[in-house]
Amino acid sequence: MLSIQDLNVYYGSIHALKGVSLEVNEGEIVTLIGANGAGKSTLLKTLSGLLKPKEGTIHYQDSVISGKPAQSIVKLGVSQVPEGRRVFADMTVEENIELGAYLRKDKEEIGKDFKKVYSIFPRLYERRKQTAGTLSGGEQQMLAMGRAIMARPKLLLLDEPSMGLAPLMVKTIFETVKDISKAGTTILLVEQNAHIALSIADRGYVIETGRVILSGTAAELQASEEVKNAYLGGH
Repeated sequence: MLSIQDLNVYYGSIHALKGVSLEVNEGEIVTLIGANGAGKSTLLKTLSGLLKPKEGTIHYQDSVISGKPAQSIVKLGVSQVPEGRRVFADMTVEENIELGAYLRKDKEEIGKDFKKVYSIFPRLYERRKQTAGTLSGGEQQMLAMGRAIMARPKLLLLDEPSMGLAPLMVKTIFETVKDISKAGTTILLVEQNAHIALSIADRGYVIETGRVILSGTAAELQASEEVKNAYLGGH
């Protein structure tokens, strides 16, 4: 579904991604793990069209999307839940969710997807008239995910969904990620919490200072001494 070949991305003179290659097959949950500043979020921003690569290609289904504008990438079925959630604080929960369907014209189907989002996240339904800024961090994460679902993505890019959340809420969010995957959405997950990411992923890639240094099935990465020592607290 997604194939990235030899991607090089710069922030000014800083070489943020150095020849990154990876692939995601339809129906998989693939996770990218690595320390802060390794290049994980840069990769997602490049996939979303928010950053332009200097070299390399990104194939999504039958299209080359590297360098395309963000809105045309969303139209193709790629949605991102950004790091830090980025909800519109002064708008209601309902208005935030509705924005996810901004490019869609199929009113009846949009109505169905609203019901779907509220069935996945009943708490959002309870808070639908509240402004998003009054929600807890976990509720804002639910809202950011609900908003992304409204675009009917075939590929969902999740950037650090557990960041800043209480352990119980992290569990809830990751159970939901599994449910979204089971319902037919392919997921590329960027996550600092390697433990929980590998517990739900099919495969993973380890990124260090802009390079992929390891890849394998989730089980292989969980068993790797290198991954254990660097990302799983040595156990």
